[in-house]
Amino acid sequence: MSEETLGSLASESSAVQEFDDRYYIASQRQLIWRRFKRHRVAFLALFLLVAMYFVAFTYEFWAPYDPLTQHSGFVNTPPTSIRVVDEDDNLRRPFVYGLKFELNLDTFERVYTADPEEIHPIQFFVRGESYRFWGLFETDIHFIGVNEGKLFLLGTDELGRDLFSRILAASRISLTIGLVGVFLSFALGATLGGISGYYGGAVDIIIMRITEILSSIPQIPLWIALAAIVPINWPVIQTYFAITIILSILTWTGLARLVRAKLLELREQDYIMASRIAGASDLRVIFDHLLPAYISLLIVSLTLAIPNMILGETALSFLGLGIRAPAVSWGTLLQGAQNISNVALRPWMLTPALFVIVTVLLFNFIGDGLRDAADPYKDL
Repeated sequence: MSEETLGSLASESSAVQEFDDRYYIASQRQLIWRRFKRHRVAFLALFLLVAMYFVAFTYEFWAPYDPLTQHSGFVNTPPTSIRVVDEDDNLRRPFVYGLKFELNLDTFERVYTADPEEIHPIQFFVRGESYRFWGLFETDIHFIGVNEGKLFLLGTDELGRDLFSRILAASRISLTIGLVGVFLSFALGATLGGISGYYGGAVDIIIMRITEILSSIPQIPLWIALAAIVPINWPVIQTYFAITIILSILTWTGLARLVRAKLLELREQDYIMASRIAGASDLRVIFDHLLPAYISLLIVSLTLAIPNMILGETALSFLGLGIRAPAVSWGTLLQGAQNISNVALRPWMLTPALFVIVTVLLFNFIGDGLRDAADPYKDL
């Protein structure tokens, strides 16, 4: 062999040895993260989901209008068409035409048409309605908008409110209620399931009977009963946390069963028995040996529980049992879909459902990626 070939083989061998060293000294978290990054769909879903949460927490800047502003004369307006070519086939920067409407005497519906004589260029970082960003400081800078005319990216509702701005505002409640609710249900499920699986005996019987009773109750009647407890005159924040607690009460049982089943399997392992014989306390056995063994299971369960929370809040609000006006969530926005005329004549009112579907799919993709990465030693 030539010296160049031998040098190339030595370099490759050194790279492989370096990879093996990093592989064997890597922690479980590092191994899971490496494998998760190889799941391109899950990694892209994580990026998009982080972007959605960022927009939700800063929606005032991204929304063209205040979600409660009523634009008189623009009731049930269809989405505004963004154009780059005018009526004379001239190429322009993105713009929208002005809107004018006529009353259809057969259906008594407003028919909106574009007015080519009014051209309004779309601008970024435009000044508009003032707002207090997170209640800290007041500003009037919006990410997108027009100086004159109207820009309704997803149309307006029956009161002339911009649907795109309302969807962004609703995302703050709909997305965060999943995080807060899952945190509470995770605490209940992991704690009670862990106690049941680790100690067994009478404690296990009592906890499992409670989970069976809660699981056997039909969800919709239980939602109605629990939501009826919430006074209708409560402020938005109190109603938000009440709905979060209601959803947490309903969703912890599944996680408790998973944790119990896993601990029943792990507590009889040889290394657990050796740790007990060595005099380790129950807390040390749980946190040093049992918890690392099923932490991947908990992570996957969390990613699958959050969309269930979002769907639960959407269903409650859709039925009028959850978040109430003037607060907005994706469920309250979908209440307009209960009217068949909105579905037939104003399909843009169903747009919040698309955001719900996309969010649930993103969480499911992330859950699939974490499930595949749960065994970091596989296929490496």
